[in-house]
Amino acid sequence: MAVETTFDPFQFRHRHLGPSSEDVGRMLRIVGAPTLDALIDEAIPGAIRQARPLSLGPALTEPQLLGKMCDVASRNRPMTSLIGQGYYRSHLPAVIQRNVLENPAWYTAYTPYQPEISQGRLEALLNFQTMIADLTGLEIANASLLDEATAAAEAMAMARRVSQSKATSFFVDSDCHPQTIAVLQTRAEPLGWTVMVGDPAGLDAAAVFGALFQYPGSSGNIVDRSDTIERLHAHGAIAIMAADPLALALLTPPGELGADIAVGSTQRFGVPMGYGGPHAACIATKAAYQRSLPGRLVGVSIDSRGRPAYRLTLQTREQHIRREKATSNICTAQVLLAVIASMYGVYHGADGLRQIASRVAHTAAALARGLQERGWTVPTAHYFDTIAIDAGERQDAIMEAALQRGINLRRFAGDSASPSRIGISVDETTTPDIVEKIWAAFGAKNESGKGEGASFAAIEGQVVNALPPALRRSSTFMTHPVFAAYRSETEMMRYLRRLADRDLALDRTMIPLGSCTMKLNAAAEMMPLSWPGFSDLHPFAPADQAQGYAEMIADLEAKLIAVSGYDAVSLQPNSGAQGEYTGLLAIRAYHRARGDVARTICLIPTSAHGTNPASAHMAGMEVVAVACDANGNVDLTDLRAKAEQYADRLAAIMITYPSTHGVFETAIRSICDIVHAHGGQVYLDGANLNAQVGLARPGDYGGDVSHFNLHKTFCIPHGGGGPGVGPIGVKAHLAPYLPSHPQLSGKPSPVGPVAAAPYGSASILTIAWAYMLLMGGDGLTEASRVAILNANYIAGRLQGHYPLLFHGQNNRVAHECIVDMRVFKETTGVTVDDIAKRLIDYGFHAPTMSFPVPGTLMIEPTESESMAELDRFCDAMIAIRAEIRDIETGAMSKTDNPLHNAPHSALDLADDNWPHPYSRMLGCFPAGASGDKYWCPVNRVDNVYGDKHVVCTRPPVQSDRNEAANPLASTASHAPIAPGLRNVDLGVTARASSPPARSKPLDPASAA
Repeated sequence: MAVETTFDPFQFRHRHLGPSSEDVGRMLRIVGAPTLDALIDEAIPGAIRQARPLSLGPALTEPQLLGKMCDVASRNRPMTSLIGQGYYRSHLPAVIQRNVLENPAWYTAYTPYQPEISQGRLEALLNFQTMIADLTGLEIANASLLDEATAAAEAMAMARRVSQSKATSFFVDSDCHPQTIAVLQTRAEPLGWTVMVGDPAGLDAAAVFGALFQYPGSSGNIVDRSDTIERLHAHGAIAIMAADPLALALLTPPGELGADIAVGSTQRFGVPMGYGGPHAACIATKAAYQRSLPGRLVGVSIDSRGRPAYRLTLQTREQHIRREKATSNICTAQVLLAVIASMYGVYHGADGLRQIASRVAHTAAALARGLQERGWTVPTAHYFDTIAIDAGERQDAIMEAALQRGINLRRFAGDSASPSRIGISVDETTTPDIVEKIWAAFGAKNESGKGEGASFAAIEGQVVNALPPALRRSSTFMTHPVFAAYRSETEMMRYLRRLADRDLALDRTMIPLGSCTMKLNAAAEMMPLSWPGFSDLHPFAPADQAQGYAEMIADLEAKLIAVSGYDAVSLQPNSGAQGEYTGLLAIRAYHRARGDVARTICLIPTSAHGTNPASAHMAGMEVVAVACDANGNVDLTDLRAKAEQYADRLAAIMITYPSTHGVFETAIRSICDIVHAHGGQVYLDGANLNAQVGLARPGDYGGDVSHFNLHKTFCIPHGGGGPGVGPIGVKAHLAPYLPSHPQLSGKPSPVGPVAAAPYGSASILTIAWAYMLLMGGDGLTEASRVAILNANYIAGRLQGHYPLLFHGQNNRVAHECIVDMRVFKETTGVTVDDIAKRLIDYGFHAPTMSFPVPGTLMIEPTESESMAELDRFCDAMIAIRAEIRDIETGAMSKTDNPLHNAPHSALDLADDNWPHPYSRMLGCFPAGASGDKYWCPVNRVDNVYGDKHVVCTRPPVQSDRNEAANPLASTASHAPIAPGLRNVDLGVTARASSPPARSKPLDPASAA
């Protein structure tokens, strides 16, 4: 397949692919290949090449795409959904929608593993953590999880880790949301835990290691569980509360009731329902358990000037170093959504949240009073926003009457105690007109009712909210000035701009992260996300209201099947790490269905993503490592030995292809054959699918299951570390074991749900679908080819300056390459961290550091980067090599040089005291750095200090305006938090008298 030579402005692929046809010719000369076809033939083993071209239908132009998306959206019918069950309509302030959700400075950013260039989103996440810790009354919160149900599952696993009880059972309040109960059961089963569902009144605290209570309950009921929590604590068990953060503005927080852990969803903090997601879940706990907290945690450290600086903290506790002992995945976050929720909190503040919550509670009370006047019984005495009415034989008629008025209510399906209940959940968008329509749908129950009854206006002045007096909140929350400083849109807009300016995202420069495929999410792909036809649907709405979604989901599944060679797809997993977990659950269920219950061994190469061992452990498997040879390939001799050793127990192998070392292993078919011959299944990690689309299909060369990172290969944005989608494809024999869901009809699967919603983060599926429609089969294939070209071009330009660690056949790499920096540490003291930080001075985000090999950089340019940008990056790397050479020759100091002191901030340029032997120009404006360069807001951040002084909420502020006049003034010692820290600017506190010692970086090992 030859590259096209004619530029067509209406073909989207020419807008997506970076190099022009002329550039391709020039790049091939550097690479040393006569044609792009020849390069692909050299890089990819012929034995796995796709036999036929990828056929997905004709590619659409952008106008054609938007027209089609509009038509599909019109076949969804957004109703006034009062179903509740953890999902509510909310108002997203336009200033947040325009400046965060629809702003590429936020949605194209990467996970903040490089803190110096991530201060904006780290501050936003610290706001989120502070808000959640304050609302829950607990001491520490993380930076978000995937959804409320998976947060509850993580909390259950955390409870097992920290509980003093030896029990293997976990209690769940029957008034928890059904999807939460189902996800808990899915998580518990492979680990040998029993989930006991029932009334907390009958809880035997001695028989469980923990318990989960919904607060308020799924039915709306609010109960004080403090006595039950005391009983749990008396037996060493852990108490968890799944709480509604909005309700906590009015209710006594879980921490004050004695809870050890609180979870919830911040969806109603301005985030659209989106047919299920994405939404940021939250989890908070006591400080004593902070090192067992799952996911990511933002903390406050100091930089080399002693100024406060944000960073991810305690991140070594999970898959970074624990690998097969890890109990959760760090790649399970919803950062963009957490930023939106935190900004909703910043915009409204504590007073605003109280007012919103009070209005919701008052509306619910008026709704209940009106129903009571019509003869209906409201059985719940105390509630916040939800009531449940036993409708008896009139249930169907009332549900239909509500539908005729454009309203969805909740049918309590499967409730044997009250099978005819109807649930009604009001929210901040519920108007008097909506309430009156509900009354009309119910009508008078009997002669004692008042027929049509009084109007909302007449009733609302007669009622007070139905919160229990003993559980009304008396404690303050969100008292930091950041939650009171941005009431006007002007100030809010400027705050969001200030934070965005502190970050380095894809809207400024390439992000050449190996294993993470940071390519542009085109504006046309993103636009439909905000349309009401996609954003305003409740995930449990009747199927006939989501026909557009059904069409899109079916076509997306068909396209993924065509791309991968698998036979069936599940779109439910809402992260790559969750996709891994789901695929392994399918393998486990397959073996068990065949009676092979002893098959629990999962072989994983030593080069694998850190998420792989963690996922295997979560799926109840035992990890056995397989060695790699000197070229980075799986050691076939060791693989055969391990497969034979564990033949009777072998469940699966997890292998990334192209390999984590950035090459197409020629022995991939042999690897699959060895595992199959010994009764195992092959899990092909799809993290590197960007090198294969249209060229090779995992399902054709031996894979049984793979996950597809839609946020990598198919352009869903990373959003600073989430959202993500990790659907799995399986061969036909595994199709019966794809995850089920309580809200989905059809034949149940032995594997329960892994996410709260049937289709996970459904609304952002629109982005991947749009990308595939715009590119077509030929365009997607060309994207893979250009990705391989760009990587080989970088390898060709850097060869001779840096050692390239691994090559595949014919001395080619796949879509990424690994540059070895270890020799420099021995000769000059320069570390891979120094080189990564120096790249910031040149205006670049660093490649992936020290993964899969410590002391290396893994570089992936993606197909959307132009030759000019690739050259700019290569020029920077070559210039840095020249700086290292100056250290080697003695022309530059070994201990005081631009690499050791990088990155340089504007304060370095302005400081009258320039203490270094090299010039300011060299330090701050290195060769190739342009005049409009990016200035990081802090100097190098001290990781060790941050882990020793764990501060994960906004620090207390004595006076928001009482900062030091001179930001360069010296102080005598390092304080963990400077008391004069301004809430919007880290650059105002004093530096220390001497910089802290440099600390070793943490490896990102990012697979999600």
